[in-house]
Amino acid sequence: MTTTELDVGTAAGLLRLGNAFCDAKALLTAVELDLFGVLKDGPATEEEIRERLRLHGRGLSDFLHLLAALGVLVKSGEAFGNAAGAQRHLVPGGESYIGGFLQRSNRNLYPAWGRLSEALRTGKPQSGGSFAEVLERPAVLRQFIGMMDALTQQLAPALVEAFPWSRYGSLLDVGGCRGNLAAHLVTANPGLRGHVFDLPPMAPFFAEHVEAQGVADRLEFHGGDFFADPLPAADVVVLGHVLHDWDADQRRQLVRAAYAATNPGGALVVYDRMLDDDPRHVENLVISLDMLLVTDGGSEYPVQELRAAAAEAGFERITDRPLGDFDTIVVCHKP
Repeated sequence: MTTTELDVGTAAGLLRLGNAFCDAKALLTAVELDLFGVLKDGPATEEEIRERLRLHGRGLSDFLHLLAALGVLVKSGEAFGNAAGAQRHLVPGGESYIGGFLQRSNRNLYPAWGRLSEALRTGKPQSGGSFAEVLERPAVLRQFIGMMDALTQQLAPALVEAFPWSRYGSLLDVGGCRGNLAAHLVTANPGLRGHVFDLPPMAPFFAEHVEAQGVADRLEFHGGDFFADPLPAADVVVLGHVLHDWDADQRRQLVRAAYAATNPGGALVVYDRMLDDDPRHVENLVISLDMLLVTDGGSEYPVQELRAAAAEAGFERITDRPLGDFDTIVVCHKP
């Protein structure tokens, strides 16, 4: 979305922009209620939806009509059904499901954005709690993992095509959560073996997932803290949606650690919602403000910053290009 899609030179356009959070909350609430899952097998009337979701009924007609106006539901006669995009991406259990990220937006980001003024005044995160507390609560950690899976699920096909993985024997996904991306990469490249480095509490979730994906014999988990522990060596090291969690000095530290872990002749692959000089790229600026709200020092960053950090670490032949709708992929080769 760009601001040019709304005429912010008019009062009506400004009012519409100022109330866009209402549209977002309607979608997030539909995901929270599992409306799209309820409609996965076909349309239902308002009364059928009320009964299945155990709702009061007041406001439901307006809610359903708003979702239809937003294009995520389709109304036919007296029944409402999932639009094609919602059926593909918002029904739990589907391969292209992104609801995990939207659930995290609803629980975490939506309340935090209500405190944006405080974040700008203080520079401090507003999401409440720390990631250490998340790690201590398996149910909450599983929710976080669902959000991470939603992101990698969407980018995995593009990443499979964006780099010549088959030329290499091993990869290391740093901060790779439960190994969802690594599983995609080794499945698409039979000669590739993978390693995932993340915090130790991720280990049981990793074991469960790679077993379910049928790649347990080709992926290995390494628990540790990448600011304190050396990274396992691999031909290709991946830093995906990791660097934006940290400040510029910490990003440089992680790039140096990646250089040390990359085998000679190998490569570092980084992807993130990187910033450029085009102020219309609303999505990546929003994600950068997400980092303000949920991390101590993170932000999105310009491609030029990463290129400089990679060259400083010793990488050569550094290239970058768009990846998917919003990301940039940067490939850095080690001599």
